[in-house]
Amino acid sequence: MPRTTTIWRSITGAVALSVLVALAPSPASAKTEIQFWHAMTGQLGDATNELAKQFNESQSEYEVKPLRKGTYPETLTAAIGAYRQRQAPNIVQVFEVGTQTMMLSGAIHPVYQLFKEQEIAMDWKDFIAPVVGYYSKDGNLYSMPFNSSTPIFYYNKDVFQKAGLDPAKPPQTWKQVEEYSKKIIASGAAKCGFSTGWPSWTMVENMHAWHDQPFATRRNGFDGLDVQLLINKEFGVKHIGQLAAWQKDNVYSYGGRTGTADPKFVNGECAMYIQSSALIGGFGRGVKFAWGTGQLPHWGPPYTKATSIIGGATLWVMKGKPANENRGTARFLKFISETNQQMWWHVTTGYLAISNSAVKNLEAGYHFKKNPDQWTAFAQLTKGKATPNSQGLRLGNFVQIRDVIEGELENIFAGKKTAKQGLDDAVTKSNDLLKEFAAANKQ
Repeated sequence: MPRTTTIWRSITGAVALSVLVALAPSPASAKTEIQFWHAMTGQLGDATNELAKQFNESQSEYEVKPLRKGTYPETLTAAIGAYRQRQAPNIVQVFEVGTQTMMLSGAIHPVYQLFKEQEIAMDWKDFIAPVVGYYSKDGNLYSMPFNSSTPIFYYNKDVFQKAGLDPAKPPQTWKQVEEYSKKIIASGAAKCGFSTGWPSWTMVENMHAWHDQPFATRRNGFDGLDVQLLINKEFGVKHIGQLAAWQKDNVYSYGGRTGTADPKFVNGECAMYIQSSALIGGFGRGVKFAWGTGQLPHWGPPYTKATSIIGGATLWVMKGKPANENRGTARFLKFISETNQQMWWHVTTGYLAISNSAVKNLEAGYHFKKNPDQWTAFAQLTKGKATPNSQGLRLGNFVQIRDVIEGELENIFAGKKTAKQGLDDAVTKSNDLLKEFAAANKQ
């Protein structure tokens, strides 16, 4: 079987070959420009620019021009505003919580239609089902998966060793997380057991999916706009209530919204951490201690185990562009979905490869054997039982709903409200936002 070096040769070779066989480039002015707005920063922004460069050098007709437009919410707002002024880009990157907004915006050209119109073949069935399912309607893909991730469990192997725990065996259940945390704290190896990033995404949205519990009615919003949240039911109250209770013994240490809790793990304060699989690349370069990954902890019976759900973003094609630009857009999306580019993107950024072919090639090249931490996310998404509760979430005003949930989580963790009170209030406020969205988007 080919080894990892073969993969690298195939990736670099494919890019080099595409440059060599390309026709002599036309003058820059003759190339059709494809405007691509995104929200990537730092190393991820560099990788996005490099991907566009690879495409530009592989052919002579089109030139993709990436441009960062700010944060995810800022990029979404900018794209919709630009569309209304007839100045939209060809492609815009939108995070997963903006999916329903984009689908009902009237501003997008669904990718399945784009490829059909351009008569460009695409094997949609080769895409990883949990990824493509999040962004599909009636079995048709509306946006191209780009930077996909899922929350996983990180742990400090050095701390485990000092506390007398097996550094090769992360906890698999929440009961074990509690037991390991208390042992670690008692040993003095770390000040706290675990923390979490993106609390709504990891501790509410994904915990419901992972335990096969509904997050909202109407199949988590996939079946209609008249939706209500269900996070204040028995499971949600149990899980969030336990997190709040664990704070008293420092088993759990709340670290804020988005990625503000990252330093708790990176600096060794907390021995365990739940965050996006996309952090693997950054942790690999910046964390000074030995660390590993495991699948998300589970509460066990009576809850069954499903799959986690994805985060990240997809690429949406904006409506109203000339046919020649649409063809360039389709060719670029085809290019980034091909096996070699998917392998390069995964190895370079840590984001998931979105095609089964890319995953199989990475397995055949022993990539996952040499980098088992990068297999964890794929295992969570592909080896579990996918159910309607783990397919994803399709809610209007989801950006605001996340803010509402996280605001109430902070009230709970600060002891201002019980888990039941806080979640009840989150549901009431979120349901009002859902009603507003439904009223504004009656079809």
